[in-house]
Amino acid sequence: MLPRDDLLKGVENREAVARVIDQAELAIKTWEVVCSDFLSPPELVEIQEIFVRLTEVQMVSWGGYPQAERQRLAIARSELPLSTEQVELSALEIAGNFLFDPASHRDFLGAILGTGIVRDKVGDVLVLGERGAQAIVVPEMVGFLTMSLTQVRSVPVKTRAIDFNELKVREPKKKEMMTVEASTRLDAIASAGFGISRSKMVDLIEAGDVRVNWKETTSASYLVKAHDLIAIRGKGRVEVGEVAVTKKDRYRVQLTRYV
Repeated sequence: MLPRDDLLKGVENREAVARVIDQAELAIKTWEVVCSDFLSPPELVEIQEIFVRLTEVQMVSWGGYPQAERQRLAIARSELPLSTEQVELSALEIAGNFLFDPASHRDFLGAILGTGIVRDKVGDVLVLGERGAQAIVVPEMVGFLTMSLTQVRSVPVKTRAIDFNELKVREPKKKEMMTVEASTRLDAIASAGFGISRSKMVDLIEAGDVRVNWKETTSASYLVKAHDLIAIRGKGRVEVGEVAVTKKDRYRVQLTRYV
């Protein structure tokens, strides 16, 4: 079977990786496609980095739409055909009148989890303002949620299954910018990208609130490079574009801020 001890050596998201190892071994044994639970971006990145070394299994990820943060994996033996269509997902509409009692992402997620469902069974939640929200879940939870999810905050809601072509996905707002810095240190680039003072950025980095390519990075002197993704909890993310050296040996860096 798979070299479990080697695969788990030094991993950050040990529980999630261990579960996927179990599912991969099941896929090898049964010759069937096995789906994981929903994974967060840091878990997904770490798992994909670990499993790319293996020749026995393959995996694809999908969360219901291209920008989905939380995604499931479909895992199969490398000899079998595999596509994102084999990642089992369902979409729900949570409809209500939230004009006088607006609900946030946290409110909708809290109401879903308040029915007794664990977080691993729920993907992204798309808030639609005063009309309610849409959620992506594992298919086996659809019947339960349509009966059990009847209120969010003080608002009665009707929960029903919908087709994925009914999802109302908002394209993230983005802002292109350029900065010139003495180095490509994380604190300097992130400070410019998020419009936060460098000292405050150092505090955020050292507190573990900043991730580079979805991995926690607590060193302000970490050197970022082109195509790196810098994310801060609650503040969106910044993608590093082209990095060029000027005639004065400074670094001209293209940045894209997503909010």
